[in-house]
This record gives sequence, C-alpha cells and structure tokens, in this order.
Amino acid sequence: MNRLPKLGLVIAVLFVIVDQAVKQFVTGSLGISALGDTRYLLPIFNLSFVPNHGVSLGLFRADDEMTRWGLVALTGVIAAGVLYWMFNEKNRQDQFALGMVLGGALGNIIDRIRLGYVIDYADLHFGEWRPFLVFNLGDAFITMGVLVLLVRALLVRDKSRARASVENSNA
Repeated sequence: MNRLPKLGLVIAVLFVIVDQAVKQFVTGSLGISALGDTRYLLPIFNLSFVPNHGVSLGLFRADDEMTRWGLVALTGVIAAGVLYWMFNEKNRQDQFALGMVLGGALGNIIDRIRLGYVIDYADLHFGEWRPFLVFNLGDAFITMGVLVLLVRALLVRDKSRARASVENSNA
C-alpha cells in the first residue's frame, strides 16, 4: 500500500459531516421529518422528506431487519473497497473523487444503521418532470465522485497514455 491518502480521507470525513449536518438541519431545524412534509424553495427545487428503505432508485427495499442489515453489510463492503482503492491510488484527483464516494456512502450507512432507512430530501423538478428521485447530499457526493472517476478514466488517462506512447516512440 502507498502512503496514507490524506486528501481522500479528509474529504470523506468532511463530506460525512456535511451530509449528516444537512440531514439534521432538514429534519430537525426545518421540521421536514415525516413523509409528505415539504418546503418549497424554488420553482424547480423542494425539500421533501422521503425515507429510502432501498438502495439507488429505491431498489432492493429493506422492509425487515435481515434485509436492512444486509444492505448495511453490502454498502459497508463497497465502502471498504473504495477505501482500499483510495489507499492504492496515487493520483490526488482520483483520491478526492474516491473521498466523495466514500463520504457519501458512509453518510448513508450511518442513516441506515441509526434509523433503518436513508433520509432523502432534495427534490429537483421541472414542472411535473423529475429527472431524479428525491435524493440527499450523500447521493450527490457519490454521483459526482463516480462521474469524476469515469471522466478521468475515459478521457484524461487515455490522453496521458497516448502522450507517453508518442514520447516513447520519439525517443
């Protein structure tokens, strides 16, 4: 393993704290804590409480204790894999992205352990069209981190390899 991925770990911890603080603010201070509670902020954005008993897109609902803890275990294994990758990743941008993914995943795991479901509240919509289900900041962190990793894997690294090939052939 490489040296401690300080950037990725700091980002993960920071994003867990932000995720949990925002969830506490929405459900506590704003009182959006029961199904149907909504606060209209913008014509295209509401805060709406939705307990998510499943994983992404509400799939694989955990309606009993066994499936709840199964989802905790599954997401814990995935988070451990991300952490392992982070410890072996040399690139700081990838470490940052992995920190985003890990922080979002850990924030959602904390909810599932503490409450039995993940708190979702962000409702982006354009009229009646909703491009996403109601989500939370942790979900957004995961999505953004994965997108950064994909873009870097598909675009940035290929350019680096191509540049290295050209330089090696010119030498």
